[in-house]
Parts: sequence; C-alpha cells; structure tokens
Amino acid sequence: MASDKRKRGTGFTLIEIMAVVLIIGLLSGIVGVAVFRQVDKGRVTAARAQIASLEGVLEMYRMDNGRFPTSEEGLEALVTPPSPEPRNYQPGGYLKGGRVPPDPWGDGYHYESPGQHNRDYFDLWSFGADGVAGGEGINADIGNWAESEDDFGT
Repeated sequence: MASDKRKRGTGFTLIEIMAVVLIIGLLSGIVGVAVFRQVDKGRVTAARAQIASLEGVLEMYRMDNGRFPTSEEGLEALVTPPSPEPRNYQPGGYLKGGRVPPDPWGDGYHYESPGQHNRDYFDLWSFGADGVAGGEGINADIGNWAESEDDFGT
C-alpha cells in the first residue's frame, strides 16, 4: 500500500499542468507580439532598401538613355525595352533575373515620373502592409520622398 501512495504522489495534478500551460500561453502571447512587430519592422526596412536599390538602377537607366522612364513605361522599362527603344538601352535590361521585384508584402512598387513629391525626379513607393494608399505604422506608404522611420510603438 505504501508504494501505491508514493507512486501517486510523484505525478502532477491536472491543476498544476493547467497552470503551466496557462503560463506558457501567456508568455508565448507576449513574445509573439514582439516577434511579429520585429517582422513588420524588417519588412519596412527591406522595402526602404529595395526602393534605394531601384533608385540606383533608375539612375543608371537615365545615364544610359538621357532620361528616366516615363510613368507610362514604368518600372517595366528596366527589364523590357520601351518602344521606341532608347538608343543606349542595356542589353538584357537593368535588373537581374529579368523582373521587377515585388515589395516585401508581395505587391508591386509604384512609379511616377515626374513625381508629385519629387517634381524634378521621380516618385517610387510601396503602399505598405495594407496595399492601399495612406495609412499609419506598417500600413503607411513607404516612398523615396520619406526619410523618417516609424518605430510602430516600440
């Protein structure tokens, strides 16, 4: 009989197990929010980096062809020669892989030349996480005219 009591006394009760599961759930909820916030910040940083890279490629296009692509030609002019083909268009285009990269949320970048924000240049932007114009935080537009970074409440 004594060995039966000892065996029962060495396990965990249902209440103890439920308490541990509850604590783990609370901790994972707190950590999960922090991790997702960092993922969102990473995507914004990646969008800014891609925009800066595309700006450099557009500058190369301008140096070769004497002008930026028109709004109608868009960023596709970097991978497919527009019509009529510019005289010094780089064979194979200006982007590796023959395609314009999507923004970190899987949408396309937007291009306007001359821009509304950069009248003597061009505007290049992503609509952010929500994919529509405007917004705040991670939903804010990310463009080559905006220099400040949002910390999304961190």
